[in-house]
Amino acid sequence: MQRLYDFFRRHPTWVDSFWAVVLLGVSGMSLIAGQENMQGDARLLGIPVVLALSLAVALRRRVPERMLILIAVVGVFQLVADVRVQPADFAMLVIIYTVAADSPRWASRFALVGGLCAAPLSQLRWPMHETSSAGNVLITVFQMVPFALAWVLGDSVRTRRAYLAQLEERAARLETEREAQSKVAVAAERARIARELHDVVAHNVSVMVVQADGAAYVMDTAPEQARKALETISGTGRQALAEMRRLLGVLRTGEHQEGGEYVPQPDVEQLDELIEQVRTAGLPVDFKVEGTPRPLPSGVELTAYRIVQEALTNTRKHGGANAGASVRLVYFDDGLGLLVEDDGKGAPHELYEDGGADGRGHGLIGMRERVGMVGGTLDAGPRPGGGFRISALLPLKPAH
Repeated sequence: MQRLYDFFRRHPTWVDSFWAVVLLGVSGMSLIAGQENMQGDARLLGIPVVLALSLAVALRRRVPERMLILIAVVGVFQLVADVRVQPADFAMLVIIYTVAADSPRWASRFALVGGLCAAPLSQLRWPMHETSSAGNVLITVFQMVPFALAWVLGDSVRTRRAYLAQLEERAARLETEREAQSKVAVAAERARIARELHDVVAHNVSVMVVQADGAAYVMDTAPEQARKALETISGTGRQALAEMRRLLGVLRTGEHQEGGEYVPQPDVEQLDELIEQVRTAGLPVDFKVEGTPRPLPSGVELTAYRIVQEALTNTRKHGGANAGASVRLVYFDDGLGLLVEDDGKGAPHELYEDGGADGRGHGLIGMRERVGMVGGTLDAGPRPGGGFRISALLPLKPAH
């Protein structure tokens, strides 16, 4: 049955042609049987009428507007040629339904008006003399009902199809929007990874370069100090590799890593290690914690760590010789405060914002993006008398 149904759906004209043949056979039998009140000429003229109405049924879904015009012409011809109503006139109901369901609005309205006029014109052309005027009116109204119902049914099908098409379009649009949002999320994740990689590489490579330069300088005169510098380079490199594996691991979707988990994201508890590493690299740093330490949201902890890391890296790059820095971590009731200052010669504010000659372009821009993601505020700029100052306030709860 399903195959038969699919076949009918693929070949609608064949189905319509079958019913047209049935209609032609029934109407032909009616003509052959004859009607007592139909003259011979009228009976002959009924033959092209039957053929035209059957043709309209066969091609109703191929060219519905043309078949509507054909039906209208045939109806007028019946009135003029005195060809009385016969079974083939059922084709008018079929065409009205088809046009109301599939054709433009002008054709649908024309079909409705023509259908409603068919019954009154038929009664005027062939009145029932044995019936009273009230009876003729009642019969006319009764004959108009099928035409109206055919149009209403077709228009309801049109409305339902339009509704289903709108639902499909909406579903397709939602799918497209979902894909776009997924692409935006992927782009945002890649940008986050890029910032993380910048922080990791910029900080750790900077420490390694400073230590390598120092080791090369004292290699002959102080071998023990050179050995310690090489150990620092080795430890820093391993730490950088571990963080880079963790960050790049998120790009390997669908793969399971062997050999354990990635290292966790850094937090404020690791600031001591970071600052000690910076001190070992030759930059004096004064670190103080004020307030009562307590657990913080992971996003706030990571942001605080990266701000301090980026600020100290910039101090080493741009602070010059004999530069020093201070880091203050303040726990408030509703947030975490950060203050990083240095007394070096500094660099123009635009260098941090735009990337300057080094072309990196992630300095303060990356900091502002991180702070903005947790709903905080950032203030950065040169200090009076020299140096640079970065102040940030990170709320414990994001703003709504």
